[in-house]
Amino acid sequence: MPDLHTSHLDVSDRAAVEVFATEVNARFGSVHQLYNNAGIAGAGTTILDSDWTVFERVLSVNLWGVLHGTKAFLPYLIASGDGHVINISSLNGFMAQPELGPYCTSKFGVRGFTETLRIEMLQGNHPVRVTVVHPGGVKTNIATAALAEARRRDLEITDEQLRRARLYNEKLLRLPAEKAATTILRGVEANRPRILVGTDAKITDAVVRLLPRQYPALAHRLLRRALP
Repeated sequence: MPDLHTSHLDVSDRAAVEVFATEVNARFGSVHQLYNNAGIAGAGTTILDSDWTVFERVLSVNLWGVLHGTKAFLPYLIASGDGHVINISSLNGFMAQPELGPYCTSKFGVRGFTETLRIEMLQGNHPVRVTVVHPGGVKTNIATAALAEARRRDLEITDEQLRRARLYNEKLLRLPAEKAATTILRGVEANRPRILVGTDAKITDAVVRLLPRQYPALAHRLLRRALP
């Protein structure tokens, strides 16, 4: 059995992440790969109705968590001589959706941060490869957790929000997490700078590239049809 170390970590806590990185390097002697994967959806409300605390919480995990992990581990990845940073963005890292303002903001940010890091590693001739991952609908509890977060904040849960969560859980979040992980690992092994996970991510990426100005209206019509 390989040496396995597990730990509970709040990725929004910069000091805790820095301590964790030091502990991991001390335990194993080197660090070769880093996967920044933590993510939450928020309360599922519009930007107009979102409290600032929702933005702060989502960005602290989804974006600052990636920044903290990358910055803390990067010196060890460089020192290994064969490092690889893998940051998990989302389909919503290149396509926006309504009532996901904090989430989309964070995932677009992860994409920009990761692509900047890739250029800097090349520019500095550092032995660190960099990959951004854009998963589509992976079968997780992220939609249900968004409702739970809204209830925790004593926000009114509308019928539309309930239908939206049902739509995600029953029709959109379909790809098993194991298959998503396999796709990511194969992409990392092939040293792909950008990994699209799932057919929905690939189709959406093509639509956004082909119709950058039209896709917001198209997304609006599709949601109106799915949630009349």
